[in-house]
Amino acid sequence: MTKFDAQPSNRLSLTRRHFLGAVVAVGAAGAAPASVFAQQAAGLNPGIAQAIADHFSSIKTMKGGFLQIGPRGDQMSGAFFIQRPGKMRFNYDPPSRMRVICDGNNVQVINDQTQTRNMYQLSKTPLSLLLANKIDLSADMVRSVDSQPDLTKITLGNRTVFGDSQITMIFDSKSYDLRQWTVIDPQGKTTDVIINNVKTNVSFDDSVFRIDYTR
Repeated sequence: MTKFDAQPSNRLSLTRRHFLGAVVAVGAAGAAPASVFAQQAAGLNPGIAQAIADHFSSIKTMKGGFLQIGPRGDQMSGAFFIQRPGKMRFNYDPPSRMRVICDGNNVQVINDQTQTRNMYQLSKTPLSLLLANKIDLSADMVRSVDSQPDLTKITLGNRTVFGDSQITMIFDSKSYDLRQWTVIDPQGKTTDVIINNVKTNVSFDDSVFRIDYTR
């Protein structure tokens, strides 16, 4: 039976970590187009970040593979699919039996091993901002922008139902391609995600982002 959670409990720590990993993945496709005005308000140089924003704002769909490295060095891999506005999916490779699906209204975290399905309203998660057609982040969400000749790091922070989390995305300064991202959860634990085989502007069947509300 599907369960709607407003406040995740301690027993859902693994689910929370999978969810946060997926949230940051969506940040890869959506968070980069942060408002230039927000960056200026925060006293940041908007130059390279705006170029990255322009590049990513033109990308409506994306898919690829990922390697997720947890706080204890545990590794999980899988595939992600993104379609803005509002839709994404994370499939974890075996032995993990996790899936994360967002259909534009809700986000569902499925764990076939424990036979649980946890649901979160999209509007109460960072995905409501990151999956929007037009990304409009307030200045207080942009923690820092560090632009170097080879790599550019954009750090965002936001308080959601999962607490105050910080996300750092790392881009190639020349190609503007996303290389990896890091999320620090409210407990200070770090999860790194490295992406590969990324393809953009692809077509998806509607079933990819479909949530089964009958279960």
